[in-house]
Amino acid sequence: MARELKIGNLTAKIPVVQGGMGVGVSLSSLAGAVAAAGGIGVISTAQIGFRHPDFARNPIECNLIAVKEEIRKAREKAMGGILGVNIMVVTRRYEDYVKAAVEAGIDLIISGAGLPMKLPELVAGSLTKIAPIVSGRKALEVIVKYWTKKYQRLPDLVVVEGPKAGGHLGFSREELDRYETASYDGEVVQILDYVKQIRREYKQPIPVVVGGGVFNREDMDHYLALGADGVQMATRFVTTEECDAAPGFKEAYLAATKEDVRIINSPVGLPGRAIANPFLEKVKEGCGTRVACRQCITTCNPATTPYCITEALIRAVEGDTENGLIFCGSNVSKCCKLETVAEIMEEFQ
Repeated sequence: MARELKIGNLTAKIPVVQGGMGVGVSLSSLAGAVAAAGGIGVISTAQIGFRHPDFARNPIECNLIAVKEEIRKAREKAMGGILGVNIMVVTRRYEDYVKAAVEAGIDLIISGAGLPMKLPELVAGSLTKIAPIVSGRKALEVIVKYWTKKYQRLPDLVVVEGPKAGGHLGFSREELDRYETASYDGEVVQILDYVKQIRREYKQPIPVVVGGGVFNREDMDHYLALGADGVQMATRFVTTEECDAAPGFKEAYLAATKEDVRIINSPVGLPGRAIANPFLEKVKEGCGTRVACRQCITTCNPATTPYCITEALIRAVEGDTENGLIFCGSNVSKCCKLETVAEIMEEFQ
């Protein structure tokens, strides 16, 4: 029997945080199902309003409407379970997304792709818990020192995201190459040791969950043995009935082999992990297409980007996997059948 994951006054019966997956992969259906099954369901706010009829003209405004709408719909499915949102720090108008989630009464905000230095200020006065995503001890030290000095606030949860995660990665190409042969466990232990110090100093519990390459109960038990309090898992939830992506997207996961996984240079300036397909071949040949800027993240320069990542991700999640970008985790080849969220969560009890 796995131990519970406690985050302040919140308790998840199963110590599994479902990783946020944009664009449109983890919305209210998946997040609500994970929360109802005893884990923590997470909605990705990345271009969350892409289905809104006015999205092409006013993407951010449509996204902010959708943040509240998806949280509302997830609550209806969650059976009183815990819900979070994943908001990237590099999101344009990041502060407005955080405020929209807080206004909607979200339980937890998980934030990475940059250091969420202002996050405590943006949730002040609410019951919303906050969790930075880090890939190394130094980043966490910077966040904790700044938050405690300026806001007298500690993280309610720490999410450690390793090099085997899906989508955009918080590592350089060189680091990713190194971790192909070297274990990431040493960095995880360093982060856990630092959190132990903070717990002792401030006499406050700060749970840590580890993600990136987590696929089964054995993976979770490994990190719990290292001292983590839970795990974050994303890729396996894609091939569930409840996942918000189109059937064609799930089929691409089920068909993928180890050899199909690629580390790509994302047009927004970050390395990413994706499934090889005709679209990536076209990009490699310099045949990407550009559209009007969809105002996604601050690191994208519309004048020089080879293609619009928003449009590429939308095509994929809607089922056009030949002409879209299919982000995935390193264990995508292990996805061999369509499951339900309840079946997966039973394995982690």
